Amino acid sequence: MTAMVAAGAGRWGLSPRTDVRLLNISENATFLLDDPEEGRRLVLRLHRIGYHTAAEIHAELAWIDALRAGGVVETPAPLAATDGTRVLTLGSPGGLPPRQAVAFDFVPGREPAPSDELGPWFQRLGAVTARMQAQARAWQRPDGFVRKRWDFDAMIGSRPYWGRWQDGLGLDPAGRALIGRAAELIAARLDRFGSGPDRFGLIHADLRLANLLVDGDRLTIIDFDDCGLSWFAYDFAAAVSFFEHDPVVPALMQAWTAGFRSVAPLGDDVVAELPVFVMLRRILLVAWIASHAETPTAQEMGVPYTQQTLAMAEDLLTRFG
Repeated sequence: MTAMVAAGAGRWGLSPRTDVRLLNISENATFLLDDPEEGRRLVLRLHRIGYHTAAEIHAELAWIDALRAGGVVETPAPLAATDGTRVLTLGSPGGLPPRQAVAFDFVPGREPAPSDELGPWFQRLGAVTARMQAQARAWQRPDGFVRKRWDFDAMIGSRPYWGRWQDGLGLDPAGRALIGRAAELIAARLDRFGSGPDRFGLIHADLRLANLLVDGDRLTIIDFDDCGLSWFAYDFAAAVSFFEHDPVVPALMQAWTAGFRSVAPLGDDVVAELPVFVMLRRILLVAWIASHAETPTAQEMGVPYTQQTLAMAEDLLTRFG
């Protein structure tokens, strides 16, 4: 993939001296391109094969354009290639399948760490989320706009995008039965919660720490690759991805809720369901880890993440069953 990116760098007007450095591998591979000759730095996202269509990627960029134009959120600008296109297909020098690629402005900052004092950032994130969701409700989507629908079946039900949670690392029959009971509870509560336009719409869907950049007091949101149609409350659940079991999460929920309410109303009935959405996300990530075993995040989480999920399932059934 590095060779693929290096070979295609010239399509964004970068020189042959451009340094290509892998930043991370998650759903996609993300690279930093640093051109000392042109004095330019950009971030290039090389897409996972078969995950999004070109139309879906164009829709993502259209929403980013609208958010930036409205001053709703700080997020890097998508960059066009020298021929004016923004969604490119890069060939593989080694003969492997081609991949789609999108480039963005480089923005300085660092990912917050779970060990940081996250409360103030989550309050800021809650306010940003409220503004993004208000824009999404009011925005007239362009013709041809298409993004994935993140409903129960697409996450942990009959047609999961990220694989079956039943294949989670280290799951035995008793563990599958326990998570299955939690999933049934979640499905019932979501059905009662509803998916009307006041509760379900276009969201970022992956506001986890890795997709936040902090620099001084500046908060930048990155990586709209999973944006789609889902419950608005799910945006909080995604924000605590991979540390949902941490005792700090209830305090972060309070901070996020306060930040959200500083911008827009958020009903007590919605806040009461946030732990259910957190568990929904947690089970989804058990599936993601199993189906993305090649990624550093999946390797870091491993079987212990599944074991902690079982404890969370027991707690959910005790609290809401």
